[in-house]
Amino acid sequence: MLGLALASQASAEASLNFVGLTHEAVVCEAPASSGLEAVYVLPTSAGVSARWTTTSTAKCYRFSNLGGAYAEEIAATVADGAITFALSPGDMGYIIEDGSARHCFWVTDYAAHALELNSLSLAPEQDCQNVALQLDGNAEEIAYYSINGRRLTLSRQMTLSFYTLEWNDESFAYSQKMAEETVDGTSGAIYVSAPLCDTQFSLTGDRFLRAWGEEQSVQSTNFAAVATDAHTRATQTAHTADNEQNAAAEGLGGSAPCEIEFEAAVSDAVVFRQWQISRSPEFDILENSYSDLSFTYTFTQQGQTYVRFIADNAGGTCPFEGETYTIFIGESKLDIPNAFTPGSSPGVNDEWKVSYKSIVDYECHIFNRWGKELFHSTDPAQGWDGRNGGKIVDAGVYFYVIKARGADGIKYERAGDINIINSKDRIGGTTTD
Repeated sequence: MLGLALASQASAEASLNFVGLTHEAVVCEAPASSGLEAVYVLPTSAGVSARWTTTSTAKCYRFSNLGGAYAEEIAATVADGAITFALSPGDMGYIIEDGSARHCFWVTDYAAHALELNSLSLAPEQDCQNVALQLDGNAEEIAYYSINGRRLTLSRQMTLSFYTLEWNDESFAYSQKMAEETVDGTSGAIYVSAPLCDTQFSLTGDRFLRAWGEEQSVQSTNFAAVATDAHTRATQTAHTADNEQNAAAEGLGGSAPCEIEFEAAVSDAVVFRQWQISRSPEFDILENSYSDLSFTYTFTQQGQTYVRFIADNAGGTCPFEGETYTIFIGESKLDIPNAFTPGSSPGVNDEWKVSYKSIVDYECHIFNRWGKELFHSTDPAQGWDGRNGGKIVDAGVYFYVIKARGADGIKYERAGDINIINSKDRIGGTTTD
């Protein structure tokens, strides 16, 4: 993109000065490969002269789009340490031979390329990625030519502004923001990335009129957003039981039952939305589906399950498909201890607990030798502290009966002994069991 500056009467480097202008020339940097020191854009070249300060005899030439090889000398006057020459009508290149140095410039007559912004309309057909706008007026690119006759262009640096939505990870939400895109020039059609909310488009420019305080602006009618977008996240409820195996597995899943909250945030045009749950990564058969933006699901089946979010606009023309979440539930396991020492050393083997993984149904009963039930639980994370009625029972043999089912469908029917060893520090004294 070419740089922008205003010509000044004095600068660190020699420059052209112009006589007869109503507005200051806009100076645009030219690439070094062009052989030009600068491109000057004037409101008009009619009746304007250029002046070059020199301490020696200088000559002036002009060249067209054919390049400097076809330059022709032009009349100039030398007086008061400067050479002055009249500009030719329209766009033209100029060469000044100042002693042994050659200085090359291009002068653009803006009047021949004047911006006209009459109206800005929406094209009848729009797609999900881009919006097509049609400008009525003139905003075609402005060409200039290098010393070798190579065609180059000046950017008008028009500004197309509109509203769209911006995503914020921290708040997990969209917010509206003003967007701006630079339009270099156009023969009528303007394409811009589709905004995510209803908006109007405003085109202002160009940079030359802006420099002269005469900027134009035109606005479209209201645009109804059709593009869709969404962001999703999955948050797994942490398992904190110290007797559950592989509870902190990498990724989503691990030991069942596994509870995960799924959330989605959508852009304005989204009307249809659906969370899909499937055992197939192709989602050809759905296990469940939800239309809510957020829901919580408990995974109880061993193996891989896939979850994704899809969305679309009212016309079904801009489908969105989000990230596929893979949830892996491991095989079940149930290990049962046969001894513990309640009350003897707090925190060390003072509670009877099964060691388990992916147990989705569980029922445990513990009895004394006379068949009295001392403990009952439906949660494998829960253990027996060896108490009955608030007091630690006597040392000896007790009995458990467990029925359970794993996420892999395995059924467990276990019964056996529990040995309480060296029971001490009984609360409230000795008890009978």
